[in-house]
Amino acid sequence: MRHKAKRFLIFFLMIFFLMICHIQPGVCKDNSFASPAVDSEKGKKMDEILGCLEKRYGGTGFSALFFQASTLQAMKITDTANGRAFFKRPGMMRWEYLRPDRQHIITDGVTLWIYRPDDRQVTVGEFPSFFGDGKGAGFLSDISMIRKKFLVSLGDSIIDSENMLKLWPKEKNIDLSVIHLFVSVETCDVTRLITYNSYGDETRIEFTDIDFTNSPSDDLFHFDIPPGTDIINFDR
Repeated sequence: MRHKAKRFLIFFLMIFFLMICHIQPGVCKDNSFASPAVDSEKGKKMDEILGCLEKRYGGTGFSALFFQASTLQAMKITDTANGRAFFKRPGMMRWEYLRPDRQHIITDGVTLWIYRPDDRQVTVGEFPSFFGDGKGAGFLSDISMIRKKFLVSLGDSIIDSENMLKLWPKEKNIDLSVIHLFVSVETCDVTRLITYNSYGDETRIEFTDIDFTNSPSDDLFHFDIPPGTDIINFDR
């Protein structure tokens, strides 16, 4: 049971930090990452990358396979998971964790459900409280959130086939310190992102088999709670 609890903590690291910061905003004040300075030389290239991203992700939605690795620095533990994710504007997401434990994160842009089918348990909360304003990976369901909610600078990628953007939340005292966003030079797909908080904890997500050809159905982003399922409500 201890191992299973640890997995649950790691898989939903982003959500729990979002919840903590909603209740106690000062806890997540950024002390570790400086905001970007204005760099006019890189500004043009940055705008080109953002424009390409907005064009690529300007449709109704997409799906992708994902691999996730999350590290808690204080506990010196890293755990991994993988599955499939679906995104649709505005604000709709569905993360289906398949390994090592089945877990679903589903939101229609209003309500958030975290469902653990093997435990017959669902946690219910409000989407804006935890993923609103472009927090975490929420901007993938509406790419315009990047310009609206983040300060952006051009980072240095270690490989020639991708560009890297650094995103700092404009709002202070939230769960994120910075996001490193990696974008394919050839396709403008987001191939991976790394999210850091003020404690140096890291969540890395890599995307493959990205599909823009079939827009996900709205039904994927609503969850009907099965009879007999235990319901837990997030503090609001």
